[in-house]
Amino acid sequence: MDTNKTILDMIKRKLVVSCQALPDEPLHSPFIMGRMSYAAYLGGAAGIRANSVADIQEIKKHVDLPIIGIIKQVYSGSDVFITPTMKEVDALYQEGVDMIAMDATDRVRPDGSTISELFPLIRNKYKDQLFMADCSTYEEAVKAVELGFDSVGTTLCGYTAATKDKPLPNFELVEKLVSSLSVPIIAEGGISTPDELKRLFDLGIYSAVVGSIITRPMEITKKFVKAIM
Repeated sequence: MDTNKTILDMIKRKLVVSCQALPDEPLHSPFIMGRMSYAAYLGGAAGIRANSVADIQEIKKHVDLPIIGIIKQVYSGSDVFITPTMKEVDALYQEGVDMIAMDATDRVRPDGSTISELFPLIRNKYKDQLFMADCSTYEEAVKAVELGFDSVGTTLCGYTAATKDKPLPNFELVEKLVSSLSVPIIAEGGISTPDELKRLFDLGIYSAVVGSIITRPMEITKKFVKAIM
């Protein structure tokens, strides 16, 4: 049985929920993320995207769903912080996550390398592992496929210097990726309503990751408060 194909099939045409809370957020806790993932599961989520080995270990206690794992680690001198180095990849692989997502933008990484230099080493080291490329542009997505990533996400569109003014979700980017790339396209970033999600699936995406609007009550509250100020 092709385990990787089975994992991808489990999230095909379905929703993945991102259950994350950073250290400066009130819900930062593996216990809380475990319960959050269980709530997402009960709501119909087909997969979970999670940050840190501790959170992933707790989430596994509550749900039996494919996990897209990341480790957010800030290094001085680099804007790349989503699974930025081999160290974070090693930790996620050893934990046994179903898919590892990492920044696949063209920005210089903490060790001075680019994704074009680093990923071939990772791909060679972990031949059996599924990898998701978190991209911000069409060109980065094309390069990610050439490098051997198994799927491409629009995760970082709007969050890099080159794309900071792009409207989210970026339907134009999604449509271009779906029509020209052969790997699964996973829409992620700025999906705030069910209608937006449906439109993305109508464009032909393989799967979608929705996070803040479901799992970050502080940020949701801020939006409502801002609307009446």
